[in-house]
Amino acid sequence: MVVDASRSLYVATSLLSAGQYCTIVREFFNGGSLANAIRIVDLLLLPTYKTSRVSLEGPNDLNQPALEFMLSRRSVQAVSLTTPIPDTEQLKQLLEAAARVPDHGKLEPWRFIVLERSAMKRLAGKLVRRGDELGKAPSLVRKAAAVFAEANLIVAVVESPNHEAKIPLVEQTLSAGAVCLSLVNAALAAGWGATWLTGFGAHDPKFRESELALKKHERIAGFVHIGTARTQPAERTRPDIQSITTWMS
Repeated sequence: MVVDASRSLYVATSLLSAGQYCTIVREFFNGGSLANAIRIVDLLLLPTYKTSRVSLEGPNDLNQPALEFMLSRRSVQAVSLTTPIPDTEQLKQLLEAAARVPDHGKLEPWRFIVLERSAMKRLAGKLVRRGDELGKAPSLVRKAAAVFAEANLIVAVVESPNHEAKIPLVEQTLSAGAVCLSLVNAALAAGWGATWLTGFGAHDPKFRESELALKKHERIAGFVHIGTARTQPAERTRPDIQSITTWMS
């Protein structure tokens, strides 16, 4: 795509959030490398980003767009996600980003299951039957099944702990949780909408083992939904950092 540089710079500098910034980069540079496009626009926008917030510069190279993204990132409700969805190569890149998390002992105590449309429809029906067996409220069962039936792409992040390792199991669980958040953030940074859910199916051993082929020692850390956001989510109240932070000297 041939882009008018002044027009793209004007639009890009008018964006208020890093999520919108990534979307415009993806739109304008869809004929080339997203990584290279982001580097180019970063150089153009760095003065703008530097003046948009209190300086957070440290002793190393500044990555202000990344900081802006973390300060404005917002999950998108699953019901607000639609097509298109990432293709195979795009999803692989998101999974690579998701796997770059703290992992004490380099155990990789997690893995991915990519759920496509046919699998999700099957799981929705199985979840209804399992919910009835467990005596769950019909409204809860319908809602849980709809999460699968109406989705276009879900990545199940499976916690697969190593019980033989010296690393505490809780640290392996936390690493799996970090994968979930990293996958959501990678999708958001690439211009997609994403959210992290669980539900009673994620916590039911029988459903996990019979329908998702998990081993007995494995659990679902999260179902990460990815797609195109119909609408941008509104900001919500955030924690009061002062009230939850203790400074020790």
